[in-house]
Amino acid sequence: MNRLRITALLLLILTTAAQAEKAHVHGTGSLNVVIEKDQLSLSLELPLDAAVGFERPARTTVEKAALDDTARILNNAATLFTPTPAAQCTVQTVRVEMPFRTPPKPGVTEGHADIDASVLFRCAKPSALRGFETTLFTHFKRLYRIEVQRIGPTGQAAGRLTPKQPALSW
Repeated sequence: MNRLRITALLLLILTTAAQAEKAHVHGTGSLNVVIEKDQLSLSLELPLDAAVGFERPARTTVEKAALDDTARILNNAATLFTPTPAAQCTVQTVRVEMPFRTPPKPGVTEGHADIDASVLFRCAKPSALRGFETTLFTHFKRLYRIEVQRIGPTGQAAGRLTPKQPALSW
């Protein structure tokens, strides 16, 4: 009976945590890093404002171009993230979800909007993987911090990337 109660309690805690809404802070992104076997997986969430300066459907051709440029930059993951060169990692897949790139649907309201992007690297020499560096801050001047959560064979850890410290090592 105790096992059942513990399992039920864990499920309740996990469900509640998964449903909790994350704070949306302008200028601050989040990055989840998972290292498993020969794969390096990065999941990035950025406030749209940090990338383009607004969080609503584009109103002008300049704003539409800013959304398109941001999508182009994020889809070019090999220039945004540089894993340890000795690990010989190459980009396998990139997925970028940009809000407001299509005309808004009726009933869609303005508010906070986030960009979600994920990158999967495959590394020929995963034992040599010791970290990565990012150029996100050079592309997005309104971005001043990225909170990082990492999990891999050496355990889990948290870190922070900034314009002055754009590299993460483990």
